[in-house]
Amino acid sequence: MSEQQLKEQIISGGNIPRHVAIIMDGNGRWAQERGKPRVFGHQHGMHAVRAVVEGCRDVGCEALTLYAFSEENWKRPAAEIKVLMRLLRHYIERERNNLRENDIRLQCLGRMEKVAPAAREAMEEAMEYTSSCSSMVLNLAISYGSRAEIVDAVRALGREIATGKLDPGDIGEEQIAEKLYTDGLPDPDLLIRTSGEMRISNFLLWQIAYTEFYITSVLWPDFRKADLYEAILDFQKRERRFGMVKSSV
Repeated sequence: MSEQQLKEQIISGGNIPRHVAIIMDGNGRWAQERGKPRVFGHQHGMHAVRAVVEGCRDVGCEALTLYAFSEENWKRPAAEIKVLMRLLRHYIERERNNLRENDIRLQCLGRMEKVAPAAREAMEEAMEYTSSCSSMVLNLAISYGSRAEIVDAVRALGREIATGKLDPGDIGEEQIAEKLYTDGLPDPDLLIRTSGEMRISNFLLWQIAYTEFYITSVLWPDFRKADLYEAILDFQKRERRFGMVKSSV
C-alpha cells in the first residue's frame, strides 16, 4: 500500500491519536552497520524527524512529542554531545520557517538551562516565532527525564504549600499534571519506539498510564511516513478500555 493510501485509510478510519510520542532509537546501530561513527546516524536521523512531523500534521494529530535528548545522555562522550547540540541548533534554524508556515507550535520539554547556549537560544527564538501557531504542537524533549520532571513538579507544589497557596489535602492528579512539562496537552494516545527495544527509558512515565505502545524494528534513520502510518493504523484497530471491561451489547 502506498504512503498516500495509508494516509487516506487513517483519515477515513477516524479515531486518530490526538498525541503521538516517539522514542527515536537506533541511530548508533544504523551508523555502525555502515561502518560509520555514531554521529553519522544522528545526522541522518534528522530526515526521519521531518517525515514524522509532516506525517502527524497531515493526518490531523494535535501533538507530537519526540524524545530527542535525555538527562542520561549527558553521560555520553563530550564530542558526541557537542555534535548533538549542533544538530539541534541546525534543525531548529532550518525548520522554524517551515513550522510556522504549517501552523505548528514548537515547545521544549526538559531542563533547558543545561543545553548548550547556542542551541538553547535557537530553541527559545523558534518557540517565540511559532508561539501563535495552533494546528499542531511539536514537543522536543531535550535534557529530559521523566523522574526529573516529576521531581520538578513536586518541588513546585512544595513551594505553593510553603507559601500557603495550596493545602496538601487538595493535591490530586490534576494538580500534579498541571506542574508537569506537558501541562495543557492531552496525554499520549500512542507511543512509538523504533529499533525494537522494549523499554520506556524514563520517558513520560506519568503521562503514558493508558498509552498504547507500538514497537518497530525499524532503526530511526530509516523511519518514514509509511512507518508512522502503519503504527497509527495499528492503533486504530485497538480497543482502549482505560481499566474498564468491554461493555456487552
